[in-house]
Amino acid sequence: MTNFIFKPATQDLLLQFTTKRIGETKIGEKIELSSSLKEAKYVLIGIEENLGPQANGGFSGAENAFNAFLKRFLNMQSNRFLTGNELAFIGYIQQTTDFKNIETAKSAITELDLLVETVLKPYIHQGLIPIVIGGGHNNAYPIIKTISEAANKAIDVINLDPHADCRALEGRHSGNSFSYAKENGYINHYSVLGLHKNYNSTFILDYLEYNNFYYTFFDDYILNPSQFDMDLTKTFLSISKERKFGIELDLDAIAFTPSSAFTPSGFNSLEARKYIKTLSKHSNCCYLHLPEAAPTNETEEKITGKLIAYLVADFIQENLTT
Repeated sequence: MTNFIFKPATQDLLLQFTTKRIGETKIGEKIELSSSLKEAKYVLIGIEENLGPQANGGFSGAENAFNAFLKRFLNMQSNRFLTGNELAFIGYIQQTTDFKNIETAKSAITELDLLVETVLKPYIHQGLIPIVIGGGHNNAYPIIKTISEAANKAIDVINLDPHADCRALEGRHSGNSFSYAKENGYINHYSVLGLHKNYNSTFILDYLEYNNFYYTFFDDYILNPSQFDMDLTKTFLSISKERKFGIELDLDAIAFTPSSAFTPSGFNSLEARKYIKTLSKHSNCCYLHLPEAAPTNETEEKITGKLIAYLVADFIQENLTT
């Protein structure tokens, strides 16, 4: 690997980001490392890259999301709701090349795909549930592929996203993970909630209909907010008992969140948390992926870091009871 490297998690890294306080215990003091999987049901991996979003015409900054999250998540309280022992921190993938010409660098995304697969594979085969934070939505493809191959069958995917990310098979980027996964037999059924009517092409809408994929529009929730709850419940009830499914939440979907495709009109943080809390209650859930946050300054880092920390805590707390 020349453009991306994997850095295993260390105790020093945990201590670097964890602020200790007398009389309290933080998540960073309890979380396991990948070298000592004792109680963990989930494995945490970070991806610090911006090539995928930039190759799709998005803003840079996705390389900063995982670091922002880690600082906030590790300093959550370890208590009866979430101890930290449920989770093992594997490490993070880091982009080492600053690509000047995005068009000629697109081929490097296949290198990233392979590295993500390589890192995840041993933990997937142990039956652990990956939580993948940061980078672009291009990383959905290797996650889906790795889990599908381990299960020896296609999986289902549910996504909260303004964009369906089913663009043409024109070379890998953050806008075509799900079409590549479907083309290669790794996705059985795809559901995407909250599409923006003006930001999905005729090609994508036709693609969703041709494949009989389920989708809803955020625009329809403006005059009928309760419709989102009904669609979310419908989606949950339609989850197959025969197949595993993954949860995707593109941070682009949340209004005013610093992301690769920033929007002032979208779901609020409570609706995003409701989405995670609802779907993670199903026992067939096999991964959580939170991509596309793109903080570029200290204020944005605080916003996105704490927001993602809430979403991860919600996922673990609800899924542990299944």
